[in-house]
Amino acid sequence: MPVVSPILELQRQRALLQLEYEHEREEFRRLTEVMGVGRKVKRGDCWYPLRVGRSYYNSLNQLVLEVMRTDDLEIEHNFEYGRQVVFFRQSGLDGISYYNFTATVSYAEAERMVVVMPDATAVADVQGAEALGVQLSFDETTYRLMFEALDRVSRAKGNRLAELRDLFYNPGHPAKFTFAPMRFPWLNPTQERAVNEVLWAKDVAVVHGPPGTGKTTTLVEAIYETLRRESQVLVCAQSNMAVDWISERLMERGVEVLRVGNPTRVTDKMLAQTYERRYEAHPDYPQLWSLRKALREVRGARRGSDAYHQKVERLKSRITELELRIHNDLFAQARVIACTLAGSASRVLEGMRFATLFIDEAAQALEAACWIAIRKAGRVIFAGDHCQLPPTVKCYEALKGGLGTTLMERIVASNPSCVTLLQVQYRMHDDIMRFSSQWFYNGQVSSDPSVRYRSILDWDIPITWIDTASLDGHEEMVGDGYGRINRAEAQFTLEMLQRYFERVGRQRIIDERIDVGIISPYRAQVQYLRQLVRRSNYFKPLLGQFTVNTVDGFQGQERDVVVISLVRANDEGQIGFLRDLRRMNVAITRARMKLIILGDVATMTRHPFYARLYKYINSLNDGEH
Repeated sequence: MPVVSPILELQRQRALLQLEYEHEREEFRRLTEVMGVGRKVKRGDCWYPLRVGRSYYNSLNQLVLEVMRTDDLEIEHNFEYGRQVVFFRQSGLDGISYYNFTATVSYAEAERMVVVMPDATAVADVQGAEALGVQLSFDETTYRLMFEALDRVSRAKGNRLAELRDLFYNPGHPAKFTFAPMRFPWLNPTQERAVNEVLWAKDVAVVHGPPGTGKTTTLVEAIYETLRRESQVLVCAQSNMAVDWISERLMERGVEVLRVGNPTRVTDKMLAQTYERRYEAHPDYPQLWSLRKALREVRGARRGSDAYHQKVERLKSRITELELRIHNDLFAQARVIACTLAGSASRVLEGMRFATLFIDEAAQALEAACWIAIRKAGRVIFAGDHCQLPPTVKCYEALKGGLGTTLMERIVASNPSCVTLLQVQYRMHDDIMRFSSQWFYNGQVSSDPSVRYRSILDWDIPITWIDTASLDGHEEMVGDGYGRINRAEAQFTLEMLQRYFERVGRQRIIDERIDVGIISPYRAQVQYLRQLVRRSNYFKPLLGQFTVNTVDGFQGQERDVVVISLVRANDEGQIGFLRDLRRMNVAITRARMKLIILGDVATMTRHPFYARLYKYINSLNDGEH
């Protein structure tokens, strides 16, 4: 691998990030001006109409407003902690007027959201409005944090950040401790080796976890063992959902976790671990709340006298003292601080340093986002799979220039000695797993005997590809950039699934809680499939066992039965972003026992990957394996 200049590479990353920033800002402007409210609601980027609830000061002394959606609650929304939003009023069909302030999401669940408001005037304006809506605003904050992180690491000299930068960009010999390996009999040999590599690493280690290989189990063990040597670690991931997942698993091991940010998995257990809830539960909080209330009342009264100023200063001093005491107590009790990569820049973590940073789902994070957290760490442990979902890059020029190349990928290429590939999978029937192993992992992943022949029906073929060429239907575009849909294929998906359920026995599926996932790469197809499933009387008793979502929505999940609707069907053989094979690797590895692919063979198999997959599936059906 040729030697590169880390500074020049970081400057190139910054230029590519600037392209992505400008593209996304322009896209937001275009959508705001052109796209109708109904389309934005369907995309999950807007709630309209909106019901406004109470306003109050939260535990961090921020003025917040509670809002509830009254639109189609079946539509999954994209609002989450830290995202910026803008309120608007609608009059007539197209008359939309936006308020001249932005707010920030503090907490979001399926139908209720709490947003941090700039001031009391903004709250009053919104509370008195009719035909009110809220939509995602362009996220300046995350971009600002990423630009600052790239600038900081570029300027770094003579410190740990500079050392890590130079090591990550060029071939080298990451330093290691040399103590004897520890034994973990409950792990398999590659998992055990991965945990030991983490413990030995002085600079960096990578846990490469293909689908179903127990990456989270391995990472939890590595964190648990690290905490026997260190008092506290920082655990980050790109998404809130990934942070929640690893946090829950750590809590199951009895590890004290402090969750900074808004959990997506809204359970009482998760909420109880958040900084805000723990803050409010602190014994000193009632006194702090009273002092803050008193300060607001004093400021609202007549001011100007010496006595007024002295009273304000006394209250402020006492408030600061209590805030620091509560804050310090919370961090003193926690062994793991868990947050998103962008969340590591939170003011509650200001000035904190950690001996070890763990980044989960590292192959889904932009390099710039990783550097936000790395500045706080002495060494970094990456966990993920660069053969599954990549980071989201919307600008084609930035993607082509390499913005989607992650820091984990760089390290895998430059320092392969610090990478451990987990090689035993515990999810899928061996026939489902084998194609992925051959194409993406050089055939190095094998199936544990406990799952090798798992199936629902005896003598069933685990993978089927049903050619949809005979259907009277083609793909079509829906809306402006909203996505593609293939209505005939969607209808056929449910008919085919119903036939399969009849073979298995619908009552057996209900009794044994056999769960089902329907995956499509296109959001428009997902929305249409959800409507069909909800309207079907046949599937009504099974709705609790059904999940219909995009490939991205299924990352990290698994189901007994998975059906994939590929959508694409055209005379030119165009398959668009299905050429991103990492996305397809996720889709075909979600099923435990039965995988059914629906797609137009003539369209899809012009691409060598799909041609090979189709041939592999036919070999199973012909009994050639």
